[in-house]
Amino acid sequence: MTRITLGLVSLLALSSAVSIVNAHEGHDHGQQKFNIPGDEGYSASAPELAEFKATSIKAPFLEQFADNWSARWTASEATKETTAEGEVFSYVGQWNVEEPTVFPGLKGDKGLVAKSPAAHHAISASLPEVVDNKDKTLVVQYEVKAQTGLECGGAYMKLLTDSPEGIKFKEFSNDTPYTIMFGPDKCGGTNKVHFIFRHKNPITGVYEEKHLQSAPLAKLGSLTNLYTLIVKPDQTFEIKINGESASSGSLLEDFVPPVNPSKEIDDPTDSKPADWVEVAQIPDPKASKPADWDEDAPARILDEKAIKPADWLEDELAEIPDPDAVKPEDWDDEEDGDWGVWAPRKIANPGFFEDLHPSNFEKIGAVGFEIWTMQKDILFDNIYIGHSVTDAEALAAESWEIKHAAEKKQEELANPKPKIEGAPTFKEDPIGFLVGHLRDFIELAREDPMNAIHSRPMVSAVLAAIVGVTLGLGLILVGLLTAAPRTGTPRAASKAKKTDEVTSDDDDKETKTKAEDKSDSKDEPALRKRTTVVEEDDE
Repeated sequence: MTRITLGLVSLLALSSAVSIVNAHEGHDHGQQKFNIPGDEGYSASAPELAEFKATSIKAPFLEQFADNWSARWTASEATKETTAEGEVFSYVGQWNVEEPTVFPGLKGDKGLVAKSPAAHHAISASLPEVVDNKDKTLVVQYEVKAQTGLECGGAYMKLLTDSPEGIKFKEFSNDTPYTIMFGPDKCGGTNKVHFIFRHKNPITGVYEEKHLQSAPLAKLGSLTNLYTLIVKPDQTFEIKINGESASSGSLLEDFVPPVNPSKEIDDPTDSKPADWVEVAQIPDPKASKPADWDEDAPARILDEKAIKPADWLEDELAEIPDPDAVKPEDWDDEEDGDWGVWAPRKIANPGFFEDLHPSNFEKIGAVGFEIWTMQKDILFDNIYIGHSVTDAEALAAESWEIKHAAEKKQEELANPKPKIEGAPTFKEDPIGFLVGHLRDFIELAREDPMNAIHSRPMVSAVLAAIVGVTLGLGLILVGLLTAAPRTGTPRAASKAKKTDEVTSDDDDKETKTKAEDKSDSKDEPALRKRTTVVEEDDE
């Protein structure tokens, strides 16, 4: 009986779940609907934000834009001239330090904001100490929050090259020498994370920009994105976006133009002969057609005995240049022409050098943002320039990770998933209704199970009810089976005697059955006596 009682309780749970569904649909008058994102009448309140706390991490340069920021940062007053049309632009874009207006992540957390749309912005700050990266790991990290999105503009940062004359911050422009340029850039067909470093040729003294050949795609939006560059003294680098690796490689192999020039170059004084013939082959003027030549016969026929080799490559070219080909000894340049395709002769590169440690960058004396953007309110924060990957990760853990989680939660509340058009109500199609909500519940649960339970209480209740009903039915079945009478008892035998029907082929067994009945009556006199009395009453 205990199992049956538990089963009935579970069935009551199913009834409660159905009532919850009806309440969600608003069919039970007087009951309150659940406050679920995507439902009509849903209202969201921003989550409680944690307080911003200044970090205790130390680095050659670490900026969180706390008080007195204007004493450290200087806005440029320079002009920028475009060589194409000769137009002159001033860096009129305004800067301010303020809390974000879209999805704030930490209470009291401020950042440097480019305020003006469709304007050139430039601002820079001196490093407390010059960064010399010789034989060290360099770590550059900062946050970007495009509060109104970024359709066309830059959000990259420049590490300015130290100068004996000092950096002129009010004249900071695109012409100011920099050591590294790193960060996102997006406009039209451009969408990349720049990693460019300027490298000096030790022989010629000329600086050349080295661009990462396969730059990763940028991530820009109203949520804060974290950009990290790590360059190690073994000449390897890694770019991370939001803590995940987006690109990695070698300074010696993955940049264009390459760090080290070729040992040989084309001779600039060499020129192609005036009588040079570009055609690789020409008809032999001395050749004559054989007398038995058949013009109608095909040039080639299939070899019926040919078998394709086991290692045959279908995608290979039919012919390739012979890398082992050499000029024949009897080749006469005057009679046969020059051997092969003409190319200028090679000479030793006078500017050749070999730098196996390009990570020993030019010394860094300042940091700055020199950008043009069509959108306003691009926010920068938590700039780290130093040599410790561990410290950079710790800074991200106490700042970006907390704010990004809070921002994401706000974004989900502000932009709930829209209800599917034409989705059935519970009364129209209970199965379809539950399946749709279950699918949504599973998607949320994959990211955050507790959030799925709290934001989808209806689905949670139904799932709990289903489990309860399954358990309840199982308990009821077990209870019924264990409560059934055992075979061979007097009651079961009596019931079997009343219900068995005699068939034509049972005549031989009837006598035996009666004999067994008499034997049973001796063992159970009280029961047979009572039966006899009933039969006499019936008469």
